[in-house]
Amino acid sequence: METTQSRYEDFLKIQTLPEVLTHHLGRHDDLPALTQYFSAEKSWKTLTYRELYERVQRWRRSFVKLNLEAGSRVAMLLPNCIDAICFDQAALACGLVPVPLHAVDTPGSSAFILNDSEARVLVTAKYLKWKGIRQADTLPNLKAVIITDDEVPEDDQVNNQGVNVCALADWLDAAENVPIPDIKIDPAGLAALVYTSGTTGRPKGVMLTHENILENAKGVMGNIRPNPDDTWFSFLPLSHTFERTTSYYLAMGMGNQIYFNRNILQIIDDLHYVKPTIMMSVPRIYERVYAKLTEKLAKKGALTRYVFNWAVEVGWRRFCKENGLTVEHSWREFLDGLVGDWLDEKVGSTLRDVFGGVKPHAYISGGAALNQNVARTFIGLGIPIYQGYGMTETSPILTVNKEHHNDPSTVGAPLPNMELRLGDNDELQVKGPCVMKGYWKRPEATAEVFTEDGWLRTGDQADILPSGQVRIKGRIKEIIVTSTGEKIPPADLEMAIENDPLFSQVMAVGEDLPYISVIAVLDPDQWKALARELNLDPDDPKSLEAKALQQTLVRRVKKLTRGFPQYGVPRAVIPTLMAWTIDNGMLTPTLKIKRRVIKARYQDEITKLYETHAA
Repeated sequence: METTQSRYEDFLKIQTLPEVLTHHLGRHDDLPALTQYFSAEKSWKTLTYRELYERVQRWRRSFVKLNLEAGSRVAMLLPNCIDAICFDQAALACGLVPVPLHAVDTPGSSAFILNDSEARVLVTAKYLKWKGIRQADTLPNLKAVIITDDEVPEDDQVNNQGVNVCALADWLDAAENVPIPDIKIDPAGLAALVYTSGTTGRPKGVMLTHENILENAKGVMGNIRPNPDDTWFSFLPLSHTFERTTSYYLAMGMGNQIYFNRNILQIIDDLHYVKPTIMMSVPRIYERVYAKLTEKLAKKGALTRYVFNWAVEVGWRRFCKENGLTVEHSWREFLDGLVGDWLDEKVGSTLRDVFGGVKPHAYISGGAALNQNVARTFIGLGIPIYQGYGMTETSPILTVNKEHHNDPSTVGAPLPNMELRLGDNDELQVKGPCVMKGYWKRPEATAEVFTEDGWLRTGDQADILPSGQVRIKGRIKEIIVTSTGEKIPPADLEMAIENDPLFSQVMAVGEDLPYISVIAVLDPDQWKALARELNLDPDDPKSLEAKALQQTLVRRVKKLTRGFPQYGVPRAVIPTLMAWTIDNGMLTPTLKIKRRVIKARYQDEITKLYETHAA
């Protein structure tokens, strides 16, 4: 009988990424591998590991027929789906280099990446996606475009740029009898060209090898150790290294089942259906659930809120004792042993129902700092969230908390194969086998990001605690320096304000200005209630400029940030009802705010504020 340990030992033997699939052949043929919802049939369908392998072989034949040189770049613009995995596995097995594009990126950005990477092939779901990219720029390197979900108009099967465009079914059928050569894959060879989000300029292609990615997966696996029956839920873009390394390569390498989310709007419904035991997420997802939970509690009676807070308190105290953290004692503590299980069943189960009603194995949060109130609530109610930290350039995870060594105020200790140190200005620097080869065709940028003795600069300020765990203080480039010389890391400030359900999204401003203020997206329902309370018309845009509203917002913000230094407490608020989304360019595909874009959008309001608002 297979055990977690035997699966783990098997994974450690894998040297190249195609092996995360092929090493299951003959042993796990009938195990479920990938599950996806198909809208046309209105049903979920599952491929076993054997069925997935056979489908990948069809893709391999089609790549072979294209007669591409080893190391050629091939681009993928797909949502999380079975076709995306088939593309990646087939390309890697053929010695090609996948270039994952963000499925929600703009045509212009996609065209830039295709040209910069000199991609020879593009696989995308929708014909209109390809049409938009084609219109955005000339694409001299492209040889073929494969459309997975649409028919291709006859007049575009060979377009005026000389690119062969065809539907996936036709592409696969045309290579049915093509023999598959035996290609030896070098573990040190390039396995992905992943472009950074581009929040501060043109994206750069990060060169990652098979060894980079697998060493990262193996390091993470040592912390969370997936069980053979674990179920993964994949909803972060597979173009993001965090999702690729964990919810794809690690999950598949362990022989687990992976479910793909239908879309972000149906994530709650999908969680109910899938009942995942392991999930990679960004803080924004947990914060949304927390905000809705807080909103519902506000409408309940005092007794309900008391019992809820008591349940969190008891669960959190138990967690702190198990993890060697400082325990917040209470006069009710003597009751913990008597009521703890009852509170967990009655209250904790309410939150766990959101995630399908199961007790998760591990939910890892990365990409940004997790609000501590959110962490405390989820952990206290039986949702084990482990914060991690990393960057695309490190494949990506550098540090992560783990069971019985979980301190939510930190991002955990470094993976066993990675070294950390602090450089000038407390910048976190890293060395180890997960660190990228460099930036594609950018030797100057590569040299700039490495120290003279070969350590990668992360660009983040950090503390390394005696326990070895790391506490991130903020991006060096994002730290706000006021005109008075005070330095304020914005992330902690923004998270504190977002504890109030009124404030859906927040960004601090104040660079070279006399004091800190914030731009705040108001929750629509909370805004309507507040407007009525202040005798304002919630549908009148001028209500957002009302003096009574400004006074109320500032008062609430000051209360939320009273633990910060006085110079870091915001003195004014710019309210807006326009949510920041990926579609309007305010968020990256991984739900991080684009500070420069948002600041530019509200520059007139910022200028007016500081001209009229006294310091």
